[in-house]
Amino acid sequence: MGSDPKRSLDPELRRRLLAEAKTPWRGLRRALWFALVASAGLGLATMALRASAGSEVASGDLLIQVGALSLFGALLWFDRNRDDG
Repeated sequence: MGSDPKRSLDPELRRRLLAEAKTPWRGLRRALWFALVASAGLGLATMALRASAGSEVASGDLLIQVGALSLFGALLWFDRNRDDG
């Protein structure tokens, strides 16, 4: 009385499981990328406020923040779900 496993699995569940097998931990990765983008953006905003108040902002620190924002923003962008029309 063996049943065909392909027929006994809900098609939606099967689709989700196959998508997870292709890109494991996508939700966790995207949450991490989003948190890092937010952190870099907050750091850049803090530096901008300090600069607008007349304080000196080191150009190296500014480049690090801009680089981090660009890098993590690109990682968030490249990790998007490309199947959504």
